Amino acid sequence: MEKVNKILNFNLIVFERKFNHLLDNNNRILKYVLKHIIKSKGKKIRPMFVFLAAKIAGEINESTYRTASMIELLHTATLLHDDVVDDAMQRRSFFSINAIWKNKIAVLVGDFLLAKGLLLSIENEDFELLKITSNAVKEMSEGELLQIEKARKLDITEAIYFEIIRSKTASLLASACAAGAYSSSLNKELAEKFRLFGETIGIAFQIKDDLLDFGHNNTGKPSGGDIKEKKMTLPLIYTLQVVPPEIRRSIIYIIKNQNTDKSKVDKVMRFVKEYSGLDYAEKIMIEYKNKALDLLFTFPQSEARDAMDELVNFTIYRKK
Repeated sequence: MEKVNKILNFNLIVFERKFNHLLDNNNRILKYVLKHIIKSKGKKIRPMFVFLAAKIAGEINESTYRTASMIELLHTATLLHDDVVDDAMQRRSFFSINAIWKNKIAVLVGDFLLAKGLLLSIENEDFELLKITSNAVKEMSEGELLQIEKARKLDITEAIYFEIIRSKTASLLASACAAGAYSSSLNKELAEKFRLFGETIGIAFQIKDDLLDFGHNNTGKPSGGDIKEKKMTLPLIYTLQVVPPEIRRSIIYIIKNQNTDKSKVDKVMRFVKEYSGLDYAEKIMIEYKNKALDLLFTFPQSEARDAMDELVNFTIYRKK
């Protein structure tokens, strides 16, 4: 991401220093866990969206750095809690916190990170930014609960799927963009426009994750992890709509009763590919990406807008 790195290199270095300082703590357990979290952090995609939205809307300032930290704290906390809910043993090729320190500590550290984000906002009187990010926490929880409810019956329609991912995944990216824009402009109308942009690209981002789980356009091996966890993603939902009834019954039986059998999971994945589930999901993903870019291109041309265009395409065409 040449344009993104060029325009944000300094900001990301400053952000990294501020964020790490924010996590300084004398509690021994927290110190070790937070050190592990810092070591295993990802590409900082969400802070990038915060900074670019702020640059398009105005100028990056201290409020923007706090916003990026709030979003990163929130995102990290939800990952810790998700790993507990999903009983996941790895996160970004590192052992998850719950794998090393067990569920109780993972949950408590997640709570600590959420509290740090709240205090960061309150102490600096960033009340509008707190409102934006708190709404994301609420929606993410609601999306997760809806997914758990529907996973029991495997009766997720496309409409419900989009409701889940809008809440569970896209709401955080929407908040990152809205809060970033508000931090530099103090303009609620502009922030709402960026919220819609972030939500739209967030939906495309999640569909890309769905595709990667099937190994679509990826050099690595497909994992089939979503099927093993009984998650009804877009490629699978579409496939269940178009396959003959006997194959549909077979797929549902495997997901309900044989989802830990690799050969059976592979069989479901072959059906999804054969009946164009991947092609369909990719088409919808591109439609959402284009909607997001249409919104982006309503802003005046600038280096920041060009970098945001590049970041949007990176999220869609990434390999992992």
